Amino acid sequence: MIPLPDPEKKKLFLLDGMALVYRAYFAFSKNPRVNSQGLNTSASFGFTTTLLDLLQKEEPSHIAIAFDTPEPTVRHEEFETYKAHREAMPEDIASALPWIDKLADAFRIPVLKMPGYEADDIIGTLAKQAANQGFEVFMVTPDKDFAQLVTDKVKMYKPARFGNGAEIWGIPQVKERFEIQDPLQVIDILGLWGDQVDNIPGIPGVGEKTAKTLIGQYGSIENLIQHAGELKGKLKEKVTEYADQAMLSKKLATIITDVPVTFDPEELRLEQPDADKITNIFAVLEFRTLAKRVLGEELQVMARQTDNNGSAQTSLFDNDEAGSNDMGLTNLKTLENTKHSYRLVSEPADVKKLADELSALDTFCFDTETT
Repeated sequence: MIPLPDPEKKKLFLLDGMALVYRAYFAFSKNPRVNSQGLNTSASFGFTTTLLDLLQKEEPSHIAIAFDTPEPTVRHEEFETYKAHREAMPEDIASALPWIDKLADAFRIPVLKMPGYEADDIIGTLAKQAANQGFEVFMVTPDKDFAQLVTDKVKMYKPARFGNGAEIWGIPQVKERFEIQDPLQVIDILGLWGDQVDNIPGIPGVGEKTAKTLIGQYGSIENLIQHAGELKGKLKEKVTEYADQAMLSKKLATIITDVPVTFDPEELRLEQPDADKITNIFAVLEFRTLAKRVLGEELQVMARQTDNNGSAQTSLFDNDEAGSNDMGLTNLKTLENTKHSYRLVSEPADVKKLADELSALDTFCFDTETT
């Protein structure tokens, strides 16, 4: 099961739920994970893997997951078209969200939502409150916007990806990444640079490099606007013309840290997962190797139990070796059950003939070997 920390430990992890779900889903975009019932489990699998890595490697004492709600936020009141250009949520992500809610419940991890505010705001508020109570706080997200919240007690935690280890951004890392003197200046850079994903306009024509240069020289958008007369050419014209838009963009990019929510250490304290719920969920999603990571020796006990109800447990534990890839691929064709032949391709003419044959097929695959 999950190692529980010393009761006196103060190490809080706050997960940016939707950002991690999207990240997990698109990590498998070229090779989606699909169970034997045809359910795309990419988002659920990736999210659960990230969660397990955190629990087992970082050993938090407290944890929560924050999600956005469908309702408009306070930013929409400021800027009606905020996030208006975002593409519709992929259907496979929408179908994964109820499972992720169930997984959070099975792991006994609180899910936090508040109409009118984004997950960023909930995390920012709780991070600030927890830090004031002596907690070491990690904001788990791939979103660069969170860099504005980094302090000596609050850090960004960017989960591992493509074989690389997790990145932890403290004050030095944020200063280096954005070429600034204080993490709060990230807001000024975002205000100038804008954000296409969130439809934050910024100043047209000002990209990341120019934004860093200007904030490095002037320190803030307000000071830049006051000294716009010192600029030259088109840049002077743009800063002057779009000064109000830059100020609005800065406000939109600012993560709110006074959301009406209170950090209660007891409510967010890490608990042991509910083994029965995890067993049943993993059975449906066919997360066999993840079940071994979570349940350990307890898995062997459950595997021997008799289930009288059509057994979700049986589908999880039977034929475990065949299902060890978590994907329910037991119905795929193999060399043993598929007619096949071998042909040596060694001459240029043979290679061309093979290429012509393959180009006429809907699908094919290569198995490459090196010596």
